Amino acid sequence: MSADHRHHAHGELPEPPGARRLTLLLLVPAVLVTLIGMLLLWPRDTPRAEGAQGAPVVTGEVVAVTARECPPVPEGETPLENCGTVQVRLDDGAVISTDIPSGPGAPEVAAGDDVTMLALNDSETGGVSYSISDHQRGAELWLLGAAFALAVIAFGRWRGVTALAGLAVTFVILLWFIVPAILDGRSPVLVAVVGAAAIMLIVLYLTHGLSITTTVAVAGTLASLAITAILAAVATGAVHLTGVADETSNFLTITQGDVNMRGLLLAGIVIGSLGVLDDVTVTQSATVAELALANPSYGFRRLYGAATRIGRAHIASVINTIVLAYAGASLPLMLLFAAGDTPLGELLTSQMIAQELVRSAVGTIGLVAAVPITTALAALLAARRSRPVAAPPRRAEPRPAGDPWAAFVEKDG
Repeated sequence: MSADHRHHAHGELPEPPGARRLTLLLLVPAVLVTLIGMLLLWPRDTPRAEGAQGAPVVTGEVVAVTARECPPVPEGETPLENCGTVQVRLDDGAVISTDIPSGPGAPEVAAGDDVTMLALNDSETGGVSYSISDHQRGAELWLLGAAFALAVIAFGRWRGVTALAGLAVTFVILLWFIVPAILDGRSPVLVAVVGAAAIMLIVLYLTHGLSITTTVAVAGTLASLAITAILAAVATGAVHLTGVADETSNFLTITQGDVNMRGLLLAGIVIGSLGVLDDVTVTQSATVAELALANPSYGFRRLYGAATRIGRAHIASVINTIVLAYAGASLPLMLLFAAGDTPLGELLTSQMIAQELVRSAVGTIGLVAAVPITTALAALLAARRSRPVAAPPRRAEPRPAGDPWAAFVEKDG
């Protein structure tokens, strides 16, 4: 038995000869290209919308709510709702009075609620009037975030800690590079591809370690991301999508006219696909690793076939997840179209719905491509490592009790 044999952790591919060199051959160029891309695309002068200062925002606690009957309105006008006053103690100790919020989406307030208010200049009195705009949610969100972090760490232990660190890296790249670079007029597609590559390289290796299993997942993710970006560009061009389909995108074109809206749509497809792609590629790579360790006699064909069957089941559930996620986010829009009695053909071919259909279809095709690509790479490496090399006659050697690697190591040796 050669001296370089080692035990492998569960979920890790057995390293073939030259595995570290293979990892470096993929990792070093990918890191260099990503760094060069980030340097070239880094935002220099992020524009800000002029005249967007708005009214000052103040915070306080509701002391009391006094409701009263709303006065009548002329026939044909919408009746008033939620009439009365709210007493609010501001953070500086002053107590002010304002109207109960009313209208669509207005917050419902009660004594003890922490609220935010707009301080408006009253042209009639020359003073300041206040209008409740929303609830304060900082404490509740921090509590929910702490519960989320504790749940991840309690289950994932050290890997949970690295997963949270990877999540922090994702937010940093999104907020400090991708969003400012797009606002600075850079190509949204290039920014998204480079940013997604940076997120993937850092997060995957940080979360799963510098191993051949992670390297296979990185290679599969890179290939699938490239396929997704190309398909997204072809599909949006063929369907004639402009990227301007709702009030938000319309407002963005007015305030930030330099942003390429169709490119922004492509960028959203690429970044959105990355979140599911790395899940699929890591799962397939780890699946092949477990199969190779549990069945050292499996060659490429059997490893690929078994792992692909698992991948099919995974993809089937992921597709349903993607559709349900889009349906849940678009539920108000679906209700609006249903209430308007819009013909189905016209509904599906509208700019807004067609955009979501293209996003879902392109993302799904990228996911489907990720399974055979990643599985084939992992199975090829595992089969090379598991191939017997002129094994000498077996010797009856005592094995440590409960050692799951003994048969694999002895066969390889």
